[in-house]
Amino acid sequence: MNNSNTNVLVVDDSVETIELIKRNLEAASFRIYTAHQVQSAIAILSSVDIDLVITDLKMPEQNGMQLVRHVSENYKHVGVLVITGFPSIEGAVHSIKIGAEEYLVKPFTESELFNSVERVLSKTLKGRKQRNTKIDAHTFGIIGTSEPMLKVFQTIAKAKTTNATVLITGESGTGKELVARALHYGSGTQTPFVPVNCGGIPDSLLESELFGHVKGAFTGASETRAGFFQTADGGTIFLDEIGNTSMAMQAKLLRVLQDKEFYMVGSKKAEKVNVRVVAASNVDLMELVKKGLFREDLYYRLYIITIHLPPLRERGDDIELLTSHFLTKYAKELGKQEIHFTDKAMKALKAHDWPGNVRELQNLIHRLTILVEDDIIDIPDLPEAFRYSAYQDRGADRPLVEIEHEYIMKVLGTHRNNISRAARTLGIDRKTLREKIKRIRKSATEE
Repeated sequence: MNNSNTNVLVVDDSVETIELIKRNLEAASFRIYTAHQVQSAIAILSSVDIDLVITDLKMPEQNGMQLVRHVSENYKHVGVLVITGFPSIEGAVHSIKIGAEEYLVKPFTESELFNSVERVLSKTLKGRKQRNTKIDAHTFGIIGTSEPMLKVFQTIAKAKTTNATVLITGESGTGKELVARALHYGSGTQTPFVPVNCGGIPDSLLESELFGHVKGAFTGASETRAGFFQTADGGTIFLDEIGNTSMAMQAKLLRVLQDKEFYMVGSKKAEKVNVRVVAASNVDLMELVKKGLFREDLYYRLYIITIHLPPLRERGDDIELLTSHFLTKYAKELGKQEIHFTDKAMKALKAHDWPGNVRELQNLIHRLTILVEDDIIDIPDLPEAFRYSAYQDRGADRPLVEIEHEYIMKVLGTHRNNISRAARTLGIDRKTLREKIKRIRKSATEE
């Protein structure tokens, strides 16, 4: 067993016990994470792929039994070894019943610890091997080696050979269409893949675009025309921004998912279709359901398999990997020598919040590749939002409206006067932002 690839979480309110276990296991090349209470352990479990949890039972606030149950009911292929200084038959039986594989009594020897660890890991070895299978950075045409992206790749690998409906969630610019294409083409199919941006088609035209229309169905319908569902027959239709569809359209989509049939606009004859539906949304559809803006029955029809794409700011070293990929791509397209970032410039990229996610990074690299005059990109080459500026902080001893005006103009400048992106960063709608800009300009002309 390669211990260097094994993550162990040790949970105990005793500093001495944690240090003892940590020292012994680190000497055997295990990667050790520690926590002194259950809530800290849960936080680590949510962010790190842990292979083995070693936990005490008696701890303040929440006890180890609660942690054992949390692990057993939320994480597959994670072994649990319980340690305690207050042994009892009842405690041992209960901990095993709710998910622990082993029960070790304090004080224990080094060999007893290693034997218990080895037995627990051997029980979960098969599942861990499947989960930790390395996936190439360019798998399915998507780039990433961070833990969140490996989980995405694993779900794609499982779902690509099925015909189940998939719902892809994530912020704008995270690459939802790439995932949809990976699901479709990953199985080696030669069938059609038809992407549809539901948010980019007026609702009055969406039904005709999706389902087609017969001649004379409406003014201007001079001939019968097939829709996207017919075009995708036998393959996959990708419904992006599905949260923007009307309730009436949602009812028609539900019928397609349930009965595999639809009506062309102006026709009374049902058309049969065999299409896999992959949908995507950058908003929480369940929140729309609660507000009465999205059908609950359609939501659960879509929610068979879900894939959540993490924002770029949560993908760690993927930023460097993506940057290298885009630099190579655009240097080749523009016939330039390959360009490199300085360490300081790369650090600035990693510190950025990336509200536009991978799309924003790609556009930045494209622009820099065009504009830089040599083969090195340093911090002064980056947009203002990536650079430190001393003059911007004028202190807080000013009227609130002045500070607000200054911040709005700063955000607008960061997004190159793009109203939509600036409004998203500010957390307001575009209409509100336009009204604020009008007041700022009016104030400036009056001074």
